[in-house]
Amino acid sequence: MADEVKGKVEFTNAVPASVEEIIGRTGTRGEATQIRCKILDGRDKNKSVRRNVRGPVQIGDTLMLRETEIEARPLNKSGRGNS
Repeated sequence: MADEVKGKVEFTNAVPASVEEIIGRTGTRGEATQIRCKILDGRDKNKSVRRNVRGPVQIGDTLMLRETEIEARPLNKSGRGNS
């Protein structure tokens, strides 16, 4: 019983990324912001990816990404839906 660990917390691996550009609002009600960010560490270091982010974000912020392979679809020129 002495070897039992209580309250152990495990975190998923995450990779830091720095926000370089804010592209625009997205989502059905504009609840997400599309950004371009630069991966700072890991396998895809120095790669620039487009992501959708919920919540407040500004240029220079550091995000922790669970994965770096999936990229968000680009916003169309009007920044709105399919219309």
